Amino acid sequence: MRGRDEDTGEFFSESRSQNRREALEVLALGEKLVDLTPAQLARLPIPEGLLEHIEYTKRITSHGARKRQLAFLAKQMRREEDETLEAIRDAMDANSETSRREVAIMHRMERWRERLMAEGDAALAELLDEHPDADRQQLRTLVRNALAEKARNKPPRAYREIYQVLRGLMLTPQATAGLDVEADDEDEALDDDQA
Repeated sequence: MRGRDEDTGEFFSESRSQNRREALEVLALGEKLVDLTPAQLARLPIPEGLLEHIEYTKRITSHGARKRQLAFLAKQMRREEDETLEAIRDAMDANSETSRREVAIMHRMERWRERLMAEGDAALAELLDEHPDADRQQLRTLVRNALAEKARNKPPRAYREIYQVLRGLMLTPQATAGLDVEADDEDEALDDDQA
């Protein structure tokens, strides 16, 4: 039983419900860690002993055994300092934010490529307004070649090159700084549309 302080009326310890919620949060974090690739795990500030448990859990395929091992992993994680678990959560959130931005930039490049193919010089002029350092002649030639490849049912070599040129333009530090804000605005607009 927890007991109360007679003077203040406060409980001496957390309730069992609160302890259970915290344990389930740690279990959920453990499941997310087990689902990550080795490269993603390497980027997180995970203590070496805990990393061994995560890697062992990844190798287990039997449903029941995996569930028990996940519970054991969560128990080991609860033995870590709260600051360690918070650092892992923060790093995972930062990685997911970076990943989300990278995907938004990739979608933006895809949209530009499709516009260049469909609209031609009008889209090219707009792209050059955004990225004045782009090579107009190279892009125009690539679009023309991509359209010819598509008409002849040939492999899309020029189509892929357009993407590479756009990637070079849009992944500069100046361009990505502007795209981060635009990507967030686009995501908010999508959220508003879905609501």
